Amino acid sequence: MSEQIRHPEPEAVAPTGEGEKIRNGGDLVVETLEALGTTTVFGIPGQHALGLFDALRRSGLHFMSSRVENNAAFAADGYSRVSGKPAALFLSTGPGALTALPGLQEAYATSVPMVVVASQVPVSGLGGARRGMLHQLDEQRRAAIDVTKSQRTVTHHAAIPTAIESAWVEAMTYPRGPVWVEVPQDVLLAKTEIPPIRTAVSAPTPEGPRPELVWAAVKLLAGAKRPAIVAGGGVRRAGAERALLALAEKLDAPVVCSPGGNSGFPVDHPLSMGSWVEDRAVTDLLADADVLLAVGTSLGEVTSNYFTLKPAGKLIHVDAEPRVLESNHPALGIACDAKAALDAFVAAFPAEAPAGRASGAERAAEVRKAIVARLDGQDLAHERAFMDAIRAGIPDEVPTFWDMTIAAYWAWNCWDGRSGGFHSGQGAGGLGFAFPAALGGSVALAEKRGAKLTDVDAAFSVGGHERVVAVAGDGSSMYSIAELATAVQHGIPVTWLIVDDGGYGILREYMEATFGQATHTELARPDFVALAESFGVEAQEVAVGDEVGYDELTDALRATFTADVNGPRVIVVKTHLEMFAMS
Repeated sequence: MSEQIRHPEPEAVAPTGEGEKIRNGGDLVVETLEALGTTTVFGIPGQHALGLFDALRRSGLHFMSSRVENNAAFAADGYSRVSGKPAALFLSTGPGALTALPGLQEAYATSVPMVVVASQVPVSGLGGARRGMLHQLDEQRRAAIDVTKSQRTVTHHAAIPTAIESAWVEAMTYPRGPVWVEVPQDVLLAKTEIPPIRTAVSAPTPEGPRPELVWAAVKLLAGAKRPAIVAGGGVRRAGAERALLALAEKLDAPVVCSPGGNSGFPVDHPLSMGSWVEDRAVTDLLADADVLLAVGTSLGEVTSNYFTLKPAGKLIHVDAEPRVLESNHPALGIACDAKAALDAFVAAFPAEAPAGRASGAERAAEVRKAIVARLDGQDLAHERAFMDAIRAGIPDEVPTFWDMTIAAYWAWNCWDGRSGGFHSGQGAGGLGFAFPAALGGSVALAEKRGAKLTDVDAAFSVGGHERVVAVAGDGSSMYSIAELATAVQHGIPVTWLIVDDGGYGILREYMEATFGQATHTELARPDFVALAESFGVEAQEVAVGDEVGYDELTDALRATFTADVNGPRVIVVKTHLEMFAMS
C-alpha cells in the first residue's frame, strides 16, 4: 500500500524586503524530499545548483559535503545500504554531474535506491542549442542512461513535487536503484507561488510473485533429492534473511552466498557453505543439485565461478530485475523481490520431505572440509591470519565496507559479517568505494540510533556506537583520500584500514600469472599516517607479516572502538597479500 508521510510546518524563510518570505524552485525540491522522509543530503555545491543549496538552509535537512562528486555518490550509496531508504544526492551541472557517474554505476548495479537531483543550464540552453553556457552539455541526462533507472528533466515549478515523489517511489520499486531528476538553474532560482509541500506518497505498491510460478517452484523444491541454494545480494536488500533460513531448513539444502549476499545466511549454520562461490567444491555441489534455487542474484561472473557453473538439474531463478532471469542458464524465472518470493515458498511448502533426500548438512560439511583442505595445500597462512586478525578486531554489530582490493576478494568468500553486515563495491567494481560509503553508512547508523544531525555538529555519540570500518588498498585509497576532510568536518567515526602493498596488488598478480611480469602496477604513494595526521586524524602504522603483528592489528582495530575515541581513525598495514587458487 502507498504511504503518506506528513511533516510539521517548515521553518519560515528568512524575510527579505518588507517581511516578504521568498521561496524558490529549490525549496520545492527540498520540501518534497523532507515530506518523503529524507533527513540527510549528499553532494557538493555548484553554480547552477545554488538554488538547491539556498533552500537547504531553510530546511531541517543535514547536508554532508563531500570533496569529489563520485565520493558523494558512494557516500549516498553507503547511507542507503545501512538506512534502507533512498539517499538524496545533489549534483551540479556538467563536470559535477559527470564525475558522479561511476558511483551511480555501483548503486545501479547493486540495486541501491537513490534520488539524484542534478542542476541543468537555464531552460533556454536545453534542446541542443549551443549557446556557450558554462557546463553546458547537449543532453546531460543521456549521460546517466546506463547508471540510473530513469532520467527526467523538469522545466516548471508545478512538476517538481511530482517528479521528486515519483523518483522516490521508482527508486524503491523493485528492482531498486538510483533515479535521475534534473532541474534547470533558472527554475531552481525563480520565486515560486506553490504552497510549501508537506505530504508525499513514499512507498510503492508491493508486488508478489505470480501464484502459478510459486506452485511450480515449490513442486520442484519439494520433490528435490539434492537441492541447493545460491543467495545473492537481493536477499539482504529485501530483508529476506529469515525467510531464506526457514526455506533452507525446510529443504535441508546447502546454502552459499554470493559476494553481494555475504552474511545473508548464518556462516555457522550446518547448512552454510559461507560465501565460497569461487571454490570448485562449491561449484561442483551446485552443478550436481537436482534442483538449484538462485535467489536475488544474476548468477553472474563471480557467483558462477567465472561462468564455469553448469547446472545439471532444474534451475529456479528469482530476481527483482527481470533482465537477469535466464540470462546465463535456462530456468523457471520468477521476477520478484527475494523476500516476497521466499515468504511465498515457505508458506506453500509441504511439511514432509520426500524419501531419499540427501542430508544437506552432510553435503555442506563435505564442501567446507574440501575448502579448508584446498587452502591448507597453498601457502596462505599469512592471508588467513590477516583476515582472522581483522575479524577479531571488529565488534560483531559493526558494518564493514570493502574496496576492490585483495583483502576484499578474500572477504567476499571468507568474511563472516555477523550482525553488522558486509558491503563491497563489487557490483560495478570501481575503485574508491569503501571509505566514502563508510562515511554515509556511519551517518545512517547515527540517525537510526536517534542522533539529530546538523552541519555544525554531527552529533555522533562518543564511544564508537556509530563507528564503521572501511578496508582499502593503497591504490584505491587515493581515489577517496580527499574525504578525510569530509570525515573531519562532520566528525564521522570511521576506522579506515589501508593495506599498503605499493601498487595495484590484484592487477600485479593477474599480470604476473598471465604474462610472467607486471607492467605499470607499482605506485608512488604518500606517507598515509603523516597525511592523515595533517588533517588532524589520529593514525598509526602496524607491521604485519612473517607470523608477527596479527595481535597488534587486532588491538589497533579494537582501540578505535574504545570510549574515549571519536571521529575518523586511520590504520595503515604494509604487507603483501596473495589470492587463493580458485580451483
